[in-house]
Amino acid sequence: MELLKKLTQTPSVPGREDRIRRVICDYLQENGLVDELSIDAMGSIIGLRRARPASVTSGTPDPGSVLRKRPLRVMLAAHMDQIGFLVRHIDDNGYVRVNPVGGFDTRNLFARRVLVCTAAEDLTGIMNPGGKPIHISSEADRKKVPEIGEFFVDLGLPAEEVRQKVVIGDMVVLDGPFTMVGNSVVSQCLDNRVGCWAQIRALENLSHHSCDIYAVWTVQEEVGMRGAAPATFGIEPDIGVACDTTLCCKTPGVPDEDRVSVAGDGVCLHVMDSSMISDFGLIADFEHVARAGIIKCQRAILPRGGQDGSAIQRSRGGVRTIALACPIKYIHTVTEMAHIDDLDSYHRLLTRWLESL
Repeated sequence: MELLKKLTQTPSVPGREDRIRRVICDYLQENGLVDELSIDAMGSIIGLRRARPASVTSGTPDPGSVLRKRPLRVMLAAHMDQIGFLVRHIDDNGYVRVNPVGGFDTRNLFARRVLVCTAAEDLTGIMNPGGKPIHISSEADRKKVPEIGEFFVDLGLPAEEVRQKVVIGDMVVLDGPFTMVGNSVVSQCLDNRVGCWAQIRALENLSHHSCDIYAVWTVQEEVGMRGAAPATFGIEPDIGVACDTTLCCKTPGVPDEDRVSVAGDGVCLHVMDSSMISDFGLIADFEHVARAGIIKCQRAILPRGGQDGSAIQRSRGGVRTIALACPIKYIHTVTEMAHIDDLDSYHRLLTRWLESL
């Protein structure tokens, strides 16, 4: 959990992934988890872990290796960006206006602590929409849901000082702690630091694998799966596995048929979302591995939304692709919640499947 905590507490929005990239690259190198490590032109991390068959480990030659031109190439992809904002304007009173990078429900943005991340330091601020407080507002005022453009950040500093410290394009993220609540972890940006974490844990767990694993941590997924496409084009994988999160709406106010997933029932095999349909053979393979290893998993369909798997699937001549996803309650808020059983099943199933190839 210390690794997951560090990942969630490292600000990195689309186009500003340098901080989380350093954290992941340092961890991979310090623990020797990949054989080659590179950063592509978009900024995505590509770690190559060459095939380590069980037969080679035991000293017995692999009889099929002579017949194969190269090992199977499997691409894992987890986006490392989080939803957030970029500074777009500083007014004469020092209030900072922001532009969203990623999708927000503005009802979740009232009275939030944020970090304005500048080149020199991270400044704590308060995000609120323009308007009157409850004491002087009308009933009509209080019913209005503000647009994203109405929100501003108050840094508690005079305008001149704000302009000295903050520039257009600085990133702004919601500021919330990583904590345990019952049998779940709670933090901002579990979407998708959970997927990043699951890939790392799978690499740590692996004892053998006959495939070449290209573990990729992609950029700019939250603004249109922009990093996965060029990474896939360069790798030319045989199989793609997108590692992400999904909705868990088994909560009051949501009909049971709209829940998408159930907390504690294991990692989701995403049958489809609005961006892709997973390869059904891969779904069957993962379920077979799950049954054999007594690992929890569940199927899920997300009516709206997409993830990196769609970019992988449509690269070059097409790639057999599946999306794995951890159920997340209260997604795209500062209190995203993931059950520990789902976190555990995520990396365990990914590990066992990779070892089965």
